Amino acid sequence: MEFDWNEVFINDLDWTFTLQIIVRTLIMFSVILAFLRMTGKKGVRQLSIFEVAIIIGLGSAAGDPMSNKDHAVVPALLVFITVLGLYRLITWIAAKNESFESILEGDPIYIIEDGMFNLDTGERTYAKDEFFSEMRQQNIEHLGQVRTAILETNGNVSFYYYEDDQVKPGLPVLPKLYQKKSNIIKDSGNHACTYCGNVEEMKGESKNCSRCGQNEWVQAIQSVRLT
Repeated sequence: MEFDWNEVFINDLDWTFTLQIIVRTLIMFSVILAFLRMTGKKGVRQLSIFEVAIIIGLGSAAGDPMSNKDHAVVPALLVFITVLGLYRLITWIAAKNESFESILEGDPIYIIEDGMFNLDTGERTYAKDEFFSEMRQQNIEHLGQVRTAILETNGNVSFYYYEDDQVKPGLPVLPKLYQKKSNIIKDSGNHACTYCGNVEEMKGESKNCSRCGQNEWVQAIQSVRLT
């Protein structure tokens, strides 16, 4: 069967409807921007899980009227108005009731404490590569520079640092150093567990981490944070 490029790109498009598509798209895109503006958020990373769910739910309401002549714009606008009213009501209740807000948006989560990953939440909450990238963007070279890291409900991470004279040996997050990880220890000195960030002094022998029981290490570093 011959491949039909016309069916892929045009199909049965009614060219008299193209102007309507442009107008509908401009209207619905403006509505989306107005909705985000009315929520008071300036960026996607400021959105909570609840707000992201609303945006996803509104995708169909906004998308269908843009290109489907069977869907009018006004019903979609009614959906947006209804959802905005619901959003305002729920956020008002959340502002009055901390328990409800906690259920709706979740609670901040400790990822790092005392220069090590929190074993209860650190590994499961945040992909390690993604978290290391977040740390590098904050000029963090290793976990020993970080006293506490908290994953906020909007997806941002808050870092609290040790003073320079309190920096401890820590797990490096720079790719070239971290990639030297191994379960075979050849050199003596401080080594960091790649799973939990616990630092132990090695004397050329390999052993399991006393904190998490894993057996993969990388040489720890103790440089101070440059700001």
